[in-house]
Order: sequence, then C-alpha cells, then structure tokens
Amino acid sequence: MEISLNQSSTDDFILLGIFSHSPTDLVLFSVVMVVFTVALCGNVLLLFLIYIDPRLHTPMYFFLSQLSLMDLMLVCTNVPKMVVNFLSGRKSISFVGCGIQIGLFVCLVGSEGLLLGLMACDRYVAISNPLHYPVLMSQRVCLQIVGSSWAFGIIDGVIQMVVVMTFPYCSLREVNHFFCEMLSLLKLACIDTSIFENVIYACCVFMLFLPFSIIVASYARILRAVLHMHSAQAGKKALTTCSSHLTAVSLFYGAAMFIYLRPRRYRAPSHDKVVSIFYTVLTPMLNPLIYSLRNQEVMGALRKGLDHCRIGSQH
Repeated sequence: MEISLNQSSTDDFILLGIFSHSPTDLVLFSVVMVVFTVALCGNVLLLFLIYIDPRLHTPMYFFLSQLSLMDLMLVCTNVPKMVVNFLSGRKSISFVGCGIQIGLFVCLVGSEGLLLGLMACDRYVAISNPLHYPVLMSQRVCLQIVGSSWAFGIIDGVIQMVVVMTFPYCSLREVNHFFCEMLSLLKLACIDTSIFENVIYACCVFMLFLPFSIIVASYARILRAVLHMHSAQAGKKALTTCSSHLTAVSLFYGAAMFIYLRPRRYRAPSHDKVVSIFYTVLTPMLNPLIYSLRNQEVMGALRKGLDHCRIGSQH
C-alpha cells in the first residue's frame, strides 16, 4: 500500500479494489473481463440493430436503445479504471476522477431505474389499448419519457457529486471499493456526515420506490387486462411480451435494493463489492441478451444484418 500512496498525489484517493493477484482472483478477474467484453459488444450491437432496422423503429425499441446506452455508459464508468489499476499495480484515482465516477454512476443508475419504471407503462398501453397505442405513445410522448429519465438521473447525480466532493477528507484516503462508491467515500470524511447519509438513504428509497411503484401498478393493470381477455393465446402472448422487461426489472431492483436499502448494521464492504460487480457489469451484459434472445424481431434484425454482411463479403 505504501507504494501506491507514493505514486499518488495528496489529493488522490486510493481504491483498494476487489481482486488481489492470487490465482483464484486472477481467474475471477478474467471472468469479469469476459463479462465486461460481452456487455460492451452486446449493447453496441443492440444499439446498431435498432438504428439500422426500420422494423425496430417503435416506442418499445426506442426505450430499449436508451436502456442499452445507459448500460454501455455504466460499464465504461467504473470497469476500465479498475482494470487499469489492477494491471498497472497503481490504485490511485484523482479527486476529479473520483467525483466524475460518483456523478456518472448516480446519474446512470437513477436514469435507468426510472426508465425501467416508465417502460412498464408502455407495456400496459400496448396490451390494454393496442388500437390507440400509436397515438398514446407518440414520438413526443416517447421523447418526454426518455428526457425525464435522463433529467432525473442527471440532476440527482450532479447534486450528490457536488455535495460529496465538498466534504473535507482525512489524510488516509483509502476507499474500500473498486470504484468511488459514495457510501464508501463518506466513511473517509473528517466531519460527521450522518445527516447527509440519512438524506441519501431517503433519496435512494424514493429513487427506487417511485419507479417500482409505477411498475407494480402497471403490471397489476396488465394482469387484470389479461384476465379479461377472451383468448388464452392472446393472454399468453401479452405476458410473453412483458417477460423480458420483468426479468430486467428483477435483476436491476434486486441488486439495487440489496445495496442501498439494507440497514447499516448489516452492511459489509466485501458483500457490497461483490454485488456491485453484479450490478455494474453482469446486469448490463444480461439486458441485451434478455431482450434479444427472447425477441423474434431483434433476432430477425440480427439474421438480416448477418445476411447482408455475408452477401457483401461474397461480392
């Protein structure tokens, strides 16, 4: 640790990380790198398919493209720095870099959480009012939904970043995490931050339960609409269209609630770091797989793209 401290300036923070250079941790690091690569490629591919295929120019895929963009930015916020520090042996991150990580992470998590909630409303409209769906989910409404999601996350991210980075920090700036996670950083402050931590806890509860309540209300109405359908096949098809979204919601909110809604006495840094890997790397990898492998339209767009590439290579 002394070497790492000597390599950094007095304003830098030291990220203790999650992996050592033991054989077991080297294997786990390799697994994380594979997952990171798949997440990167999967979200880029999904964005590309949605952009080039006119059949995917619908509200649902527009929301999905924004979700992929958020996931892409999320994996690029923390993982590259973790990889550089691990491979180089340096553990430092600058004061500004730490603030940027906090702001981007909070922004993207908040935006994605609200977008997932509002996507449930889209599924409700598609199932309960299919004839009026193009009118109710017009381009203007879609832009408002996406814009409000981004604005919600950006405002929250900027506020928390500014407040956290204005606290005075003690000389020992060792963050017990693999990125500048806000709660881990606050433990290093030289003043009492309990009031701010309570405010943050209340904000996290609000940020999670507002979209979650929208999801619960939307799916309660979807279930009621399905039960009133005269055709069992139509009901099954309606539920199938919601399965991908429900899976993504379960992954996102399960990890988020585990990290941010547990009482303090049950929090352990080792648990938080493991769940954060799941939250920041594995979920962004799974989202494009969930929405593509279980979706005939996306798979059709992929086959069409591969056919074009094959024909082009033959010429």
